[in-house]
Amino acid sequence: MGLILKLKRSLRVPLDMSPLTPDNLNGRPLDEIYRLELWEGNRKTLLGDIFKIEEVDGGDLTIEGDLSKARRIGYMMKSGRIKVEGDAGLYVGEAMRGGEITVEGDAGAWLGSRMSGGKITVEGDAGDFVGSSYRGSREGMKGGVIKIKGDAGDEVGCWMRGGLIWIDGGVGCFPGIHMVDGVIFIGGDCQGRAGAEMTGGKVIIQGYLPTVLPSFRTSEVRGKVKVDDTSIQGPFYVFEGDLNEGGSGKLFVNIGKNSHIAWCERLIGEVE
Repeated sequence: MGLILKLKRSLRVPLDMSPLTPDNLNGRPLDEIYRLELWEGNRKTLLGDIFKIEEVDGGDLTIEGDLSKARRIGYMMKSGRIKVEGDAGLYVGEAMRGGEITVEGDAGAWLGSRMSGGKITVEGDAGDFVGSSYRGSREGMKGGVIKIKGDAGDEVGCWMRGGLIWIDGGVGCFPGIHMVDGVIFIGGDCQGRAGAEMTGGKVIIQGYLPTVLPSFRTSEVRGKVKVDDTSIQGPFYVFEGDLNEGGSGKLFVNIGKNSHIAWCERLIGEVE
């Protein structure tokens, strides 16, 4: 059984949608689903009071409407598919373990926070802290794939420990901060501080980067870099760090978009 949830009214305060995953809804009778309780602000409300619910074939969950104030869509989901036809709020795919989430609009901060499996696709932009840990925690994204077709904010992949974050557009500051493992690909520009305090993993920047942190060592020039089964064409300057943390992470910076750091060429060898 699949479900289509159509928002009946505008959301004025945050709505916690963490109970609404395919794992939790499959097998429930429709009248029981109508009576599911959700926190709307500091009050409980019935799912059927907020959404018009339609039962369809298949096992997908489709949610229609402006959900920019809805939080924790796909929380801890293990399987199935969720499609959001509109914008989504904070914590989409938080602690996700499997399955697939697609957001056809924009997504808020902490997209894929602490996820360990599955795939999230955002057709628009995403906020700060994509694939990151909570503040005060060192447990960021451990596995799975996040793909963003627009831009993302600051601190992408903070404390990231595995998986892939692929961003077609640009990002703010500090992508890969505290990164331990995994891959972050940035197709556009980065505002700066890439890889700060990283100890492992890869950050690949195809666009403009204002400067490389002084705690990174110039390593080599490489003609391309492989991300899963995709070969990303460079050439790239490759830096290693963050040396302040004893790190061995890799920062790949596109040569063609960053002539202002050409000084590093005298320190590295031939293009592979």
